[in-house]
Amino acid sequence: MDNWQSGSSLEGLKQRAELLAALRDFFRQRAVMEVDVPLLGRSSVTDINIESISAVVSGNSGYLQTSPEYFLKRLLASGAGDIYCLGKAFRDGESGGRHNPEFTLLEWYRLGWDEHQLMDELAELIQPLFVAQDKPMATVKMTYAEAFTSVLGLDPQDTALVNLQELAVVHGSASWADESRSNCLDLLFSLCVEPQLPAGLVFIYDYPACQSALAQIHSNDKGQLVSRRFEAFINGMELANGYFELTDAVEQARRFASDVQQRAQAGQSEVPVDKHLLDALEAGMPACAGVALGVDRLLMQLQSAGSIAEIMPFSWDRC
Repeated sequence: MDNWQSGSSLEGLKQRAELLAALRDFFRQRAVMEVDVPLLGRSSVTDINIESISAVVSGNSGYLQTSPEYFLKRLLASGAGDIYCLGKAFRDGESGGRHNPEFTLLEWYRLGWDEHQLMDELAELIQPLFVAQDKPMATVKMTYAEAFTSVLGLDPQDTALVNLQELAVVHGSASWADESRSNCLDLLFSLCVEPQLPAGLVFIYDYPACQSALAQIHSNDKGQLVSRRFEAFINGMELANGYFELTDAVEQARRFASDVQQRAQAGQSEVPVDKHLLDALEAGMPACAGVALGVDRLLMQLQSAGSIAEIMPFSWDRC
């Protein structure tokens, strides 16, 4: 294999350029401002499921950013208004057919919106791209519980942890017998539920409270606590992750502390908490909804590609 060459065809490179232009035009028409934020920071995400790529800068520790989220939220707290960022992000340990350690991410925030309004806008962004290729698709919205129950026959909110662990052992391995509720749900959703999602654009919302990440929590119509978070899938492939954003600095600090404890218990590397983000939340970040979309995965769907390496100019294997 000639690894010096691009993994993408010249036509594919042209389609990537056209997609980037279309994304920017979408937000220009809606008066959402593009902002340019650092790729290198002094801290990074504490999420136990995400590993950052560390760097050394003038003898000090730094991290390539896993998303522009924290910098964007600091801008929101500074009064920037509706904003978006289109650029590179980095995550360690993520390589495969749908993953590359360096990837292109589109992330935007809408002030005064909730997660359902943002889902609608995401559909308005995506649908015309496929219509232009004579690939119109249906849009479906369902709660996490509806998707989970339809496949596994149980309510993920009320099912006892021991029962989830037993199912995780069946579908995973014996090592899942002592896993957390969040991790068991993640495994079962990815292995059992995702493959059964309908074709087209699918929005899953109201995730379990234990998977709230940086989203607010509320009670659903059954009185169960759920996170105001959603994920978007195209033909079974995860594409985007959005929140009705948490703005409470005290609660965010508590979640950071919980992440740090979980990372220590799992033997993972320690990541410093982003105190600038906490200061921004304390100063007052406006109510908003935000979403991050994987541009490379969107391009995979537009080009019907079987691997992310086929649509990238140079995947990690060619660097």
